[in-house]
Amino acid sequence: MNDPADLEPHTPLADRRISRRTVLELGAVALPCLAGSGLVFDWLTRLTDAGPTGTAEPVAARYDPTAHRWGFVVDTNACIGCGLCVVACKDENDVPKDPEYSRTWVERHTKTADGTIRVDAPEGGINGYEPGPGPVMVAGSPVTDTRFVPHLCMQCENSPCTDVCPVGATYRTPDGVILVDEDRCIGCGYCVVACPYGARYIVPAGGDARRGVPGVADKCTFCYHRITAGRRPACVEACSVGARTFGDLNNPASPVSVALREKPTRVLKAALGTKPRVYYVGLEGEVG
Repeated sequence: MNDPADLEPHTPLADRRISRRTVLELGAVALPCLAGSGLVFDWLTRLTDAGPTGTAEPVAARYDPTAHRWGFVVDTNACIGCGLCVVACKDENDVPKDPEYSRTWVERHTKTADGTIRVDAPEGGINGYEPGPGPVMVAGSPVTDTRFVPHLCMQCENSPCTDVCPVGATYRTPDGVILVDEDRCIGCGYCVVACPYGARYIVPAGGDARRGVPGVADKCTFCYHRITAGRRPACVEACSVGARTFGDLNNPASPVSVALREKPTRVLKAALGTKPRVYYVGLEGEVG
């Protein structure tokens, strides 16, 4: 964990124009009047200013976000499906153990001779997959390839989640990482639906909430509290086979820049034009 002395506190609520609680309190009064009028979305938008309200996570005091541009490379040729990355992420970020709530998860992609690709992810991959080549036949067709495919937030340059958020709770930092301001989020779920990669969830209520705020959106942040302090994301540190590579795209000598130069990569669902900053090795022709 980071030294508290190296971290800056969140922006005080008093310095913000409006908070999540204010929106909800006003909404209790105003929504009955606006229901059916088609003005709800416009009303929420006018309540908030357009800019970010401060970081959603602690940031190292001497960190300059304008000097970095973070990227991530996932090598599916190397991933063994052990699930240690999923465990590390949940422990580091207090993500509920329920597989329905994950900042990162590992899928198994099984390709058969007829060209079909079947995807499964029992328990989100947190318990790992059985070692060995896997099934030799699926639905009567021989298996030609099986690989494990880690997923996380793609940190898109053209991010649908930031476009649809009506209150500016989801925003992009200068170094290209998309964060969620828990104080501002109203839990509408628009961003969860808009994300084409299934990378978001709403924090559940009760004991499963852990450190998160129930009712607000959550997702992978590249472990922003770690990378701004000069550390790697928890999932990268936990990977024992080098399947996850993280670094600064502005630095040609960083591990991620080297990987992008030396290995053929692709992004998931490139046709959507979201421009992800997570790149995949070994997924040519695979589903996204």
